[in-house]
Amino acid sequence: MSGETEAEGKKAWRGNTFGNAFMLRSLISVLRHSDVRIWYVVVGIFVVPFCMLCFPSGKVVFHYFRRRQRFGVLKSLWMTYWDHVLFSQVVIDKFAMYGGKHFHVDVVGMDIFNRHRDSKEPFVIFSSHVGCYELAGYTLDSGDKPFNALVYFGEKATVMENRDRMFAGNHIRMIPVLSDMSHLFRIEEALSNGEIVSLPADRIFGSPRSVEVNLLGSAARLPAGPFTVAAMRGVDCLTVNVMKTSCRGYTAFASQLSYDKGAPRKAQVKELAQAYAAELEKTIRRFPAQWYNYYEFWDD
Repeated sequence: MSGETEAEGKKAWRGNTFGNAFMLRSLISVLRHSDVRIWYVVVGIFVVPFCMLCFPSGKVVFHYFRRRQRFGVLKSLWMTYWDHVLFSQVVIDKFAMYGGKHFHVDVVGMDIFNRHRDSKEPFVIFSSHVGCYELAGYTLDSGDKPFNALVYFGEKATVMENRDRMFAGNHIRMIPVLSDMSHLFRIEEALSNGEIVSLPADRIFGSPRSVEVNLLGSAARLPAGPFTVAAMRGVDCLTVNVMKTSCRGYTAFASQLSYDKGAPRKAQVKELAQAYAAELEKTIRRFPAQWYNYYEFWDD
């Protein structure tokens, strides 16, 4: 589960994967030699109810279903449970992949990704904490164009080591977010070299700068940084969301975002952020139980 911290009187995301190195390595070993479906059942029966009762995520997700998705009370309770179940399955799948298991991924919009990959121009991919975006790194072939992914530096070493190992053959480089802001220079260098840069765009951390958007009928704040990076260079922007669609399968949805590259910078950032929010809303309307932001996301 992700952690939370107080920032300016409001809960903000801190997040990293729960557990120490021994626990995570043991989990990988167990999943390497067992059927993930067994652990889906075990976690769904014993772990998820405990997490819903003992962590604030249950209340937060219930609010999401009642206030944003406008579900009834009983449906919201059920969907809160199902959201936690699917999140646990995504975590199990991720560690099963570290152990050598494979999952089938269909891609909708592969032509959009390939067209940008094959051009000489750089482009930005905005990711979200829905589904399992990490699978995009194992699925989308960036060819000869390096793929740079911004990642949270506070993630557990075991997770980072396995990401490094699995990304090694896919021309993917991770850029950790550092307090000295050196990651900004690496992002700029990658875009200057005509490369791909992947930026998480739905959680504010490291900087208080934000942009207000409408998401599911209410005001929400997104980090201004990712949209500013794209607007400063006037690059094309895509979203890629990888959603769990069956027990052993996922579907990746790639879409291009439109914005007026000739508008004033502030207007570009606002327009791009709202276009991203609209695409995110389309995704969580279709897959409401795969929203994995476990803190109070909306301003109200």
